[in-house]
Amino acid sequence: MGEWELEFSVAAEDDLAALDNELRQRIINKLDWFLENFDSLSPESLTGEYREFYKLRAGQWRIFYKVNWQQKTITVHYIDPRDKAYRKR
Repeated sequence: MGEWELEFSVAAEDDLAALDNELRQRIINKLDWFLENFDSLSPESLTGEYREFYKLRAGQWRIFYKVNWQQKTITVHYIDPRDKAYRKR
């Protein structure tokens, strides 16, 4: 197992900052778990206009991310509620 790094885009940082403390902590806990277990997971790729992203579910929230396999970095791009996540920004 290798060490993966987690990065956030400016949009993802803004999305996270806009959440209330309890929800923000739940998302952070999910991302911590995700990072620790990434080597044993199968990323869920998206299709259509979001095909360059993968998604992570956190309850009713979706976390869109990209993976740089060579540098072992995961970049979170968006954090949105499920009903808004698939609308183009």
